[in-house]
Amino acid sequence: MVAKSKLDPQHERYRSRGALITLPQMLIQRQAAKALAYVSHARSIAGISGLHLSKIRGRGIDFEEFRPYQAGDDIRLIDWRATARTGRAVTKVFREERERPVIIAVDQCSSMFFGSQVAFKSVIAAQAAALFCWLAIDNGDRVGGLVFSDNNSSLVRPKRSRRSALHLLNQIFNFNQKLSKRTKSIAEEPIAVDFKPGLAHALGQIRRITKPGSTLYVISDFATLDDTALQYLNQLSRHNNVVCCMVYDALEESLPMPGVYSITDGASKGSINTHSTKTRSRYKQQFEERVAGIESDLERLKIRLIKLRTNQLVVEQIREWIAKNS
Repeated sequence: MVAKSKLDPQHERYRSRGALITLPQMLIQRQAAKALAYVSHARSIAGISGLHLSKIRGRGIDFEEFRPYQAGDDIRLIDWRATARTGRAVTKVFREERERPVIIAVDQCSSMFFGSQVAFKSVIAAQAAALFCWLAIDNGDRVGGLVFSDNNSSLVRPKRSRRSALHLLNQIFNFNQKLSKRTKSIAEEPIAVDFKPGLAHALGQIRRITKPGSTLYVISDFATLDDTALQYLNQLSRHNNVVCCMVYDALEESLPMPGVYSITDGASKGSINTHSTKTRSRYKQQFEERVAGIESDLERLKIRLIKLRTNQLVVEQIREWIAKNS
C-alpha cells in the first residue's frame, strides 16, 4: 500500500546533489519519509513499518476490548469494575505490540565515490539511509547500523531515540566527507585494527547487533559482493526482513552518446571514446548481466532488491518500488 498523497511541488528540496552529502540534506529527509506509507502488518513489502501489531492476543501495551471471562484466562486481567457493573466476570483483552529494530548498513567505500549526473552514489546511499532512519524513528522503532569504508567502519547499536538517529547520521556524514580525501591518498590512510575491507566483513559485524525480527537495509553498489557476503545475507535473512538497495549511476548502465569525454578520479584525468557501437553494446550488456546476477542471488535467498539510480529522486524511487511490489 502506498500513500495516496504525492510530494509537494517543492519536492526538489529533498534531492541531494554533488559529490558530498550535507547534514541539512539528511535532516530534511525526515519530511520526505512522511511521503512513504505506514505499513502495519507484521512483514511489510519493504520492511518499512513501525510498531507492529501481532495477531497474538495476550498481555501487551494496547488495550483492545472487554469480553466475558473464559476458563483459562489470566485472572489478573479481570476488570473488577466492569464485573461488578455487569454481574458477570469480564476480562480485558490486549493486542501485543511488537517493535521491529531497524538496522541500516551504509557503504561509503571508494567505489561509491562516483557519479555522472546529479549526485555521487555515496551521496544517494547516505540520503536513502537517512530516509529509512527517520522513518524508523517516527514509527517508534529502534534504529542503528553500520557505516563502512575501505579502511574503517563505525557500528551504532540500535536505540529508540532521536539522539541515536542523529548519531548514525553523523557517522554517515563523517565517512562521506572523508571520501574525497581518501581517493587521493587511500594507500596512506591507516587501516583500523582487525578491519577487513568489503561487504562480507561489514555483514559479519552487522550480525553482532541484529536480533531476530529486525529489518535490515543494506545500501551499497555491491561491488564487493562475494560468496561469503551471500552466506552472511542468507544467515541474516532467515530470521530478519532483509532489503538490499543497489545504488548505480547512469554511466555504469550505458555509455553516453558517441563522443570523446573527459573523466577524472579526483586526482588524475583521462578520456573515454564512445564512438564504437560494439563497445557501447557490450558495455551495456555487461552491466545488465551483473545486475541480473545480483537479482538472481538475492531472489534465491528471498531477499528483496530496490535499485536506486543516482539521477532520480530517492523517495520517489522507493515509493514506486513499493507500488510495484504491494
